[in-house]
Amino acid sequence: MSASFAAPDSPALPLHLIEPDGLEIWLDGQDARVRAWVKASGFTGALNTALMVPGADGTPEAALAGYGTAAQRARQRFVLAGALPGLAPGTYRIASGLPDDCAETESLGWLLAGYRFTRYVADSDVTKLLVAPEGVDATRIETLAEAEGLTRDLVNTPTSDLGPEELEAVARDLAQRFGASIEVITGDALLERNFPMIHAVGRAAEHAPRLIDLRWGDAGPTLTLVGKGVCFDTGGLNLKPGASMGLMKKDMGGAANTLGLAQMIMALGLPVRLRLLIPAVENSVAGNSFRPGDILTSRKGLTVEINNTDAEGRLVLADALAYADEETPDLMISMATLTGAARVAVGPDLAPFYTDAEDFAAALSQAAPGAADPVWRMPFHDPYEAMIEPGIADLDNAPSGGFAGSITAALFLRRFTGQAARYAHFDIYAWQPAAAPGRSKGGLMQGPRAILAALPKVLGL
Repeated sequence: MSASFAAPDSPALPLHLIEPDGLEIWLDGQDARVRAWVKASGFTGALNTALMVPGADGTPEAALAGYGTAAQRARQRFVLAGALPGLAPGTYRIASGLPDDCAETESLGWLLAGYRFTRYVADSDVTKLLVAPEGVDATRIETLAEAEGLTRDLVNTPTSDLGPEELEAVARDLAQRFGASIEVITGDALLERNFPMIHAVGRAAEHAPRLIDLRWGDAGPTLTLVGKGVCFDTGGLNLKPGASMGLMKKDMGGAANTLGLAQMIMALGLPVRLRLLIPAVENSVAGNSFRPGDILTSRKGLTVEINNTDAEGRLVLADALAYADEETPDLMISMATLTGAARVAVGPDLAPFYTDAEDFAAALSQAAPGAADPVWRMPFHDPYEAMIEPGIADLDNAPSGGFAGSITAALFLRRFTGQAARYAHFDIYAWQPAAAPGRSKGGLMQGPRAILAALPKVLGL
């Protein structure tokens, strides 16, 4: 399948979206042959079903897609995508049954359902194309789908082929494509430029740690994205058990999501001054690994006691956030696969976010449903600040007790901000644990479409 729409003038089969209550009404307008075929097939309009309708010569002349009931549709993000497995290869044009206010979401779902991760295995799937429905901004939807494809590809790629160096190459390719500038601070230069925690986390790896700094746009409000780029997380000296290491290629999911969001912003030409910062490291084990009990001094000057080397993501983000904050952006957003506690709180499907900016929170929550990108606001709960204060340093990177892990991590990050007009942190999963319509198992974009939809209101674009 393809992440692009078919040409508007392409020969295409008519596709009718049928609700269970509307099936008889639709059949009343058909000839006896079609009515007999549909009734004999057992098609009812149920969710995630489809039926090819043959013509007199036996070749398809139309297709039906079950659109389910309103209650069923409320439980599935991309309804039309659920019918795709039952459709034959070919090109389709929606002929009836698609509500105008659902056209963009369902069209996007169709394109996202075409994603395949083919770097290591040939794609054996067959092509099912859609002519973009009338009134839909086809170019914009294709841009969203392409950016999500980038994000999914990055998360799905193992660290053997996507370490800090390769992640830098992706950012450089993006910069070249859109005319952005890029600077990369690598290895011991991180110490010279005062990024001590990024260096400490990544110094034990074969591939040097680095801070990627991409800038685009020369007018408009300032938007800074900071993405966690831990390309693999062994846990460091607090070594993860093998089962917990199995998905750690996705620990750069924050970087992948911010790269996808940056691509959307640049491709759509939003009138902003965009900055993207990615601390790219591997948390490895060697004789020079940072240790439990170490106290690190951050770029901001705050000292951090290391009580668990597996809580490394907040360390690299802290230096990058402090650097970003120095330019007082209008909006600063961090994205990271930061805590398992966030998954316990909201599961894999929701992207929890933290912010003190009420206008951003309201705009994001309002925009998310239409973007088919669910988010959930979590609290910067000030009384928990004491939990991240160990006594012998300013901050504790891994508070004991096991409570409120996502909140305390967010509070930790907030300590490295303060100058930005608005700050928001997303503690995402970036992974689809089981295939669903429009979402193959594997890497996932979480939050960027909702953010993109909220930006015009928040930044006055």
